[in-house]
Amino acid sequence: MWGLLLTLATVAPAVRQGQGAPGAAELGLGPPRTTEAPASPSALPGSPAPPPAPAGKKDGTAQQRVRVRVIKKKKVIVKRRKKLTSPGPLVTARPPVTTSSAGTMDLPEAQEPGCPPLGLESLRVSDNQLEASSSQSVGLGPHRGRLNIQSGLEDGDLYDGAWCAEEQDAEPWLQVDARHPVRFSGIITQGRNSIWRYDWVTSYKVQFSNDSRTWWGSRNRSSGMDAVFPANSDPESPVLNLLPEPQVARFIRLLPRSWLQGGASCLRAEILACPVPDPSDPFPETPALASSDPLDFRHHNYKAMRKLMKQVNEQCPNITRVYSIGKSYQGLKLYVMEMSDHPGEHELGEPEVRYVAGMHGNEALGRELLLLLMQFLCREFLRGNPRVTRLLAETRIHLLPSMNPDGYETAFRRGSELVGWAEGRWTQQGIDLNHNFADLNTPLWEAEDDGLTPDTVPNHHLPMPAYYTLPNATVAPETWAVIEWMERIPFVLSANLHGGELVVSYPFDMTRTPWAARELTPTPDDPVFRWLSTVYAGTNWAMQDPDRRPCHNQDFSSHGNIINGADWHTVPGSMNDFSYLHTNCFEVTVELSCDKFPHENELPQEWENNKEALLTYLEQVRMGIAGFVRDKDTELGIADAVIAVDGINHDVTTAWGGDYWRLLTPGDYMVTASAEGYHSVTRSCRVTFEEGPVPCNFHLTKTPKQRLRELLAAGAKVPPDLRRRLEKLRGRKD
Repeated sequence: MWGLLLTLATVAPAVRQGQGAPGAAELGLGPPRTTEAPASPSALPGSPAPPPAPAGKKDGTAQQRVRVRVIKKKKVIVKRRKKLTSPGPLVTARPPVTTSSAGTMDLPEAQEPGCPPLGLESLRVSDNQLEASSSQSVGLGPHRGRLNIQSGLEDGDLYDGAWCAEEQDAEPWLQVDARHPVRFSGIITQGRNSIWRYDWVTSYKVQFSNDSRTWWGSRNRSSGMDAVFPANSDPESPVLNLLPEPQVARFIRLLPRSWLQGGASCLRAEILACPVPDPSDPFPETPALASSDPLDFRHHNYKAMRKLMKQVNEQCPNITRVYSIGKSYQGLKLYVMEMSDHPGEHELGEPEVRYVAGMHGNEALGRELLLLLMQFLCREFLRGNPRVTRLLAETRIHLLPSMNPDGYETAFRRGSELVGWAEGRWTQQGIDLNHNFADLNTPLWEAEDDGLTPDTVPNHHLPMPAYYTLPNATVAPETWAVIEWMERIPFVLSANLHGGELVVSYPFDMTRTPWAARELTPTPDDPVFRWLSTVYAGTNWAMQDPDRRPCHNQDFSSHGNIINGADWHTVPGSMNDFSYLHTNCFEVTVELSCDKFPHENELPQEWENNKEALLTYLEQVRMGIAGFVRDKDTELGIADAVIAVDGINHDVTTAWGGDYWRLLTPGDYMVTASAEGYHSVTRSCRVTFEEGPVPCNFHLTKTPKQRLRELLAAGAKVPPDLRRRLEKLRGRKD
């Protein structure tokens, strides 16, 4: 019964006058009914839910009398009818329900959306495969009718958030050409993405064709009449309709029948379709696999992810270790896969690199890519792949596939095509983790403006602000877990994997001018960050495709598919900025795909798009200089020594064994090593285009004051020569 109520409730929102709601005969639900009254402002998204229906139910449906005003042939007709109230908002619609001549319900057989998406959202369907009866503007053309496409800030530009038919178009339609026969099984729709308007379709019909001239419709099983499908009741929630009977055809048309009162016929869509053999081809070919790597290409929830990581560890116990850095708000562990020839320990001179994914739980591709990467590295190591063997011998790699496991579980339950654009993005506490790190940019820039850096205020390893550590500070447990992880391991290089675009952004992510929405704000290491970003973008197949169209509302290809984060949009409290200012680690953000949560059948191609980029980026930890800072007398490493490069107002420090890594682009540099209690040493270091890093070691001599301090601490007597020197220094002061 609830299926019937939900289906009816979907077409309840007010509809455009003159078009009307779908007729009862079309829905197969008995005599025609009048349309519902226009929606009031309180019915818009975000408004409170309506009050509960009064008692007195029949067949599980609340009854209440409403006055409905219908305009028909310039006459105003006022009728009373019973209104059905649904138990909650509709997200997924079933095929239309019909009634038999006896008045009993004829429910369709249970169907599952087994066919994958045709590829409107992922851009596998090109712009020239989409046509429409009309469009309000170029920016509202059929090429914008893609599920989850995002508009720009301004309506009326080339990047609006849906396909919208002209107002005078009495029979609007959006058409998709699959280019060859497929088995269409369902449609997913959304309304228009806009911060200025509310537009969505509330019902539509579906037609099919093999030649785009002769069309037939999807029909109800019992009535034999054209099926009218309930569509959306808000702009963003995806609504799935499965066809009563799958149809084999080349073309599919969506024909809006009704839409929001006062709005326009606007929609975004994805089509579900399975491939079928071409009957005209006497020698059909088996579709080639997108990837030849025998990996587990599917989406993994928390339990499946944990099981897979355990399997990789058992398969390659000598080069892997699984550990947890903390727990989410709901108690799910934040698992990390470590991969190295000596897992579990920091080897002197071996740099530490990390990949972090799943900061936004609904951006699922990064999670799966890291699970695929750990499988690939294990498998290739066992096969003796020299590139992988060297990578694991010279680098300690840490893979965090899910920084926000709570958000991912929410998105996973909704499914790849129905999760929408934002559901699961935030933690269970409602926190956006990419805005949750301490803002260290502001105190640094204030100190620079006052001329206090680097003598009074350091230009690196900035301390946490006092407000951030207060007991009532809004800091997610996931954020604290990553911060403590950063402080515990001397990471050199990192990438934060996101989804929803195809671009690599680099720090700073926060604009220097207060309240500026976007502004070019480079770091002192801008050449390095641009190089790192270019390396990933330049080896990513999708980013390098010259024929690809922009994902949403910006074309990054003209700038090499890289952008300064603050010049894109300001992000205070980002992990990239925090990593750069609080630790030695250089981190960029990689937006992996237009589709945040691609369907499983697209994972092999996404792996191939990113495999080379993931490997090449890890190898960039070898660029620049590296070495040791040691005590000249004892040859012991000096921890926390500062490595400063002339002309670059950002320093790094040595790890606890005295080893360090300083990412630099090719060139000649004057490098100074200094440490408390030691005389500073400056030397020239040349970085070449050959694969590095270039060794650049330092031996520091203790100052007399430091020697005396150590002797006195050890209870030893001061040597005569040192005593005489100290007396001479005191005499000069006197």
